[in-house]
Amino acid sequence: MRVRDPRRRLILAVLCLSMSVLVIDNMVLTVAIPSLAADLGADARDAQWILDSYILVFAGLLLTAGGLSDRYGRRRVMVIGLALFGAASLAATFAADPAQLIAARAIMGAGGALIMPSTLSILITVFDDAERRKAMAAWSAVAMLGLVGGPVLGGVLIAWFWWGAVFLINVPIAALAIAAALLLMPESKGPRTKADPLGAVLSMAGATALVWTIIELPRHGLTGPATITTAALALTALTAFVVWELRTPHPMVPLGLFRNRVFSGGSLSLLLVQIGNGGLLLVLTQYLQYVLDYTPTQAGLAFIPMAVASLGFNALGAGPGARFGNRALIVTGLTVMAAGFGLLAATSPEHGLWLPAAALFVLGAGGGLAMPAAISALMGTVPAEQAGVGSALNDTLQQMGAALGVAALGSVLSSGYTEALPANAPEAARRSLGDALATADGALAQAAREAFTSAMSTTFAVSAAGVLAAAVLALIVIRDRPRNAAPHGDHHDKVREPVAAASH
Repeated sequence: MRVRDPRRRLILAVLCLSMSVLVIDNMVLTVAIPSLAADLGADARDAQWILDSYILVFAGLLLTAGGLSDRYGRRRVMVIGLALFGAASLAATFAADPAQLIAARAIMGAGGALIMPSTLSILITVFDDAERRKAMAAWSAVAMLGLVGGPVLGGVLIAWFWWGAVFLINVPIAALAIAAALLLMPESKGPRTKADPLGAVLSMAGATALVWTIIELPRHGLTGPATITTAALALTALTAFVVWELRTPHPMVPLGLFRNRVFSGGSLSLLLVQIGNGGLLLVLTQYLQYVLDYTPTQAGLAFIPMAVASLGFNALGAGPGARFGNRALIVTGLTVMAAGFGLLAATSPEHGLWLPAAALFVLGAGGGLAMPAAISALMGTVPAEQAGVGSALNDTLQQMGAALGVAALGSVLSSGYTEALPANAPEAARRSLGDALATADGALAQAAREAFTSAMSTTFAVSAAGVLAAAVLALIVIRDRPRNAAPHGDHHDKVREPVAAASH
C-alpha cells in the first residue's frame, strides 16, 4: 500500500499555480493585441505571428518535453520550464519591435511545453486513485478560471498600466512557483532508458508542420501550394515518427498505449471535444463585441456563468458524483455540453445576454462533469513511469483539436457569413464583420450583424454535433475500472518512493 505524501495538497497548489501562468497568459494576450500592435507598429501579419509563434513551438515540443520529464525528472523539467517562461515574459515586457516580441513568445512556448505535461504527470504520481479525481477537478478548475479571468485581468492591466504588464505579471508568478516547487515537491522520474533523439526530431517536425497547416488553412485554402507543402511535410514526418517508434527498442513515446481502448477512445473523445470548443471564444467574443456592442472586458465578464458552473460541477463530479464512475460522468457531461452549444446555436440579438449566459452556464456544467473524469480515465491507463509522456500525448491531442477547431469552425463561420451577406455588399464588408461595421453604412452594418448571427448558429450547431459524437464514442469505449482493482501503476510507485525521498 502506497503512503500518501502529507504535503500533497500544497504540491497540488504549486501545480495549479504553474499551470495558471500558461492559461492566463494566453487569454490576457487576446485583449492586449490591439494596444501592443499600435505601440509597436505591428501589422495584422505581425499580430498573427505574435499569437502563433507560441502555439507552434508549444505544440511542437510537447511530446519531447514529456519524454524529458520522465527521463530527467518531472520537477526539474517543470522548474526549467517556469524559469524559461518567466525570463521570456520579462523580455516580452520590454520588446521594442514586433520581431523581438515574436521571438520572446516563441521562447515562452518552449517554457510552456516543459511546464504543461510535467504538472499533470506529477499530479497523477503524487495522488493515488482514490484522490486523483478531486485533484484533477482542482487542476481543471484553475484552467477554467484562467480562461474566463484572463481577458478581464488583461483589460484591467491595460487600463491601469500598459500592454507590457500582461507579460510582466508572469514573472513573479513563475518565481513563486519555482520557489514552492523546490521547497515542497519531491522529484519523480521513470526508469532511465536510452535517449531517442530521432524520435524527438521527427515528433517536433511533424507536430509543428501539422499545427502550421491548420493555422494557415483559412488563409491559403485546402488546395493552396503552401497548405499542400506543409501538410505533406507533416504527414511524412509523423508517419516516419510512428514507424520509428514502433521499431526502436527505446521509443520516446510508448505507442502501445493506444492499444488500450480507454486511452485511444478517450483521446479521440477529447480531440472531438476540443474541436467543438475551439471556436467558442473566437466566435462568441466577436458576437458579444460586434453584435451586442460589448467592450472586450465586458465580453470577458460574460463568461463568468461558465466559470461558476464549471467550478460547482467540478466539485460535484469529484465528490458525490464520483460513485457513478468516469463513464457516466463523461457521457452525461458531454451530452450537457452539446445541449449548451445547441442553446448558443439558437441565440439571436433579441435574446440579449440572457440566452448566451444560460448556454455558457450549461456548457460549464457539462465541462465540469466531463473533463476531469475524462482525463482521469485516460491517465489512469498510463503506467506511472510513463506519466510524463502520457500526459504530453494527452496535451498534444487536445492542442491539435483546439487548433483544428479554430481553423475548421473559423472557416464555417467565415463562409457562412459571406454567403448570408447581400449580393451587392462591398468586398471590404465580406472580409469580416469588423470591416463591415467600419464602413459607417447603417443598412450594411445591420445586414452584416444578421449574417454573422446566422453563421454563428451554423458554427455552434457543428460544435454541438462534434461534442455529441464524443459522448457516443465515450459511451462505447470507456470502461470503469472495478472498485477493487489496483490503481494502474501502483507497483511502480513503490519503486519510485525511495528515489523521490532521496531527491527531496
